[in-house]
Amino acid sequence: MSSLMIDLKDRRPIYEQLIDQIMDMVLHGVMQPGEQLPSVRALAGELAINPNTIQKAYAELERRGITYSVPGRGSFVSAELQVVTEEHRRRILSDTRALLEEARATGMTAQDFLPLIGQVWKEDANL
Repeated sequence: MSSLMIDLKDRRPIYEQLIDQIMDMVLHGVMQPGEQLPSVRALAGELAINPNTIQKAYAELERRGITYSVPGRGSFVSAELQVVTEEHRRRILSDTRALLEEARATGMTAQDFLPLIGQVWKEDANL
C-alpha cells in the first residue's frame, strides 16, 4: 500500500488524508474486501508520521464500517462496500456544493452550470 501519500500543503489533517485515500482505494477496487491494511507501525515508518495518527485514521475507518479489526491480526477491508459508497456520495455532494458556490461567485447561473456537468460526464465516459 505504498501508494498512500501525505500532502503537507493540504489543509486537512493527515489522518483525514489517510482516511480519504484508503476509502478511494477501496471504492476503486485497489483494495479488496478482506484485504489486510498495513500495520500501524509499518505504515507510520513508511510515511514517517506518528503511529497515533495512523491509529486515529484506522479507528475512524472502522467506526464508519469501512474496515474491521481482528485482535492480534490487524485491520481488514470490510465486505460492506455500500458503506464506502454512501460515504463517497456524501463527499461528492460536498465537493459539488463547493464547486457550485464557486460558479455562483463568478456569476454563473444554473443554465450555464448544468451543461458543463453534462459535458464533463460525456467526456469522461469516452476515456
